[in-house]
Amino acid sequence: MSELATIVAEPWDDWALIDCGNGLKFERYGDARVVRPEPQAMWSPAGTDWDPDATFVPGSDEEGGGRWVQHRPVPHQWELSRGKVRFAASLTPFRHLGFFPDMAPQWDWMRAKIQQGRSGDAEVLNLFGYTGVGTLQLSDAGARLVHVDASKKSVEQGKDNARLSETSDRPIRWIVDDAGKFTAREVRRGRRYDGILLDPPKFGRGPTGEVWRLEENLAPLLADCRRLLDADSRFLVLTVYAVRMSALAIGELVKQLLADLGGKIEMGEMAVREEARGLLLPTAIFARWSRN
Repeated sequence: MSELATIVAEPWDDWALIDCGNGLKFERYGDARVVRPEPQAMWSPAGTDWDPDATFVPGSDEEGGGRWVQHRPVPHQWELSRGKVRFAASLTPFRHLGFFPDMAPQWDWMRAKIQQGRSGDAEVLNLFGYTGVGTLQLSDAGARLVHVDASKKSVEQGKDNARLSETSDRPIRWIVDDAGKFTAREVRRGRRYDGILLDPPKFGRGPTGEVWRLEENLAPLLADCRRLLDADSRFLVLTVYAVRMSALAIGELVKQLLADLGGKIEMGEMAVREEARGLLLPTAIFARWSRN
């Protein structure tokens, strides 16, 4: 249980980490090139000739504020794809671009678990589903999805992405709700899922003012998620960003809560591979369970 794994996101046609260093990362999102802060890039970059279209300048507060400076005009939104899934990218005020490319290996792992069964027989719960790129990746693998996010705007963006992918007719329930409250209700209803994906923030608010604090609320939420799984379920994936928390800690939490299901527990770091030198830039920690 003490051995940690590293899951690496490799570049694809519409996204790449070009270079990183000196606390910054230089990325490609389709035709747009952007620079964003990256505290873990403590080394020197491979080159000094970065020429981005936009740079994110962080604010002085600790809540992730800041602004984008455009060196050349960048569209309000532009279309990207991964596989058959198409979705919109944009320069959001939260310093990211509307999705998290380092999740790609997790999407692929879950897709493989879904496809181990009969096509269309897996139902997956995506909590904190944001703009739905992960939901659409899993839907494309043949699963039925329940997508939950506290932000109505994010859920609407998810529906827009489904239309871009021409998958609006897929069996996806788009739900605006607090993740903890929704999951607790699903437990009371006696529901079960074949897979669960959780990508919780460090801090957040539900649609009616509910407060989410990762350190306080993660364990109770995971306990309810366990009640939505059974011996025939296939996976649970938990990813955690930007917190003072260890992969060993969340791995042990998942292990204890899901121990009675048997199967396999993995935990470790997520990273993206830089094109310039092939080095790995860490992005998050994860823990996941699978039946086999």
